[in-house]
Amino acid sequence: MEAVNRLIYILVDWVKHLGGVALVGMMTITTLDVITRYFGHPIFGAVELVSFMATILLACAMPMTHVENGHVGVDLVVRLLSERSQALIDTITGFLSLILFALICWQCVLYGQSMKRTGEVSMSLEFPSYIFVYVVAIAFGVLSLAIIPQIHNNLRKLFGKK
Repeated sequence: MEAVNRLIYILVDWVKHLGGVALVGMMTITTLDVITRYFGHPIFGAVELVSFMATILLACAMPMTHVENGHVGVDLVVRLLSERSQALIDTITGFLSLILFALICWQCVLYGQSMKRTGEVSMSLEFPSYIFVYVVAIAFGVLSLAIIPQIHNNLRKLFGKK
């Protein structure tokens, strides 16, 4: 299981870096657009590019946020329960999350295939939109994989194995 965890964390790290590149791209394009707009020559398609990069950034941030347990959670009642009950709730939540994000990944792949088949492109730049949908699918796929070790750890707690 340790080798699988390492592989998952490598994928999470790769997706995190992709999100970082999107963030730097957003900042660069926005800054350049503001500067060039001042001189009367805005960057054509800047809003569209920044929108695509924001989508990539948000999707790519999710796996690392999950791994670092950085999501917002309300556990006022749950923390009053025993460790075993908490593990049960976390296991159920983990399974539901895994199912949800795996379905989102799958549907993004299907949607991307449909967009590619129909030749859908962005409005201004006429850039193939399916590429960004595939990036989101990859990010949700990695998020789904990142949930598996959490489920495994919670099952071990639930059944008393350290």
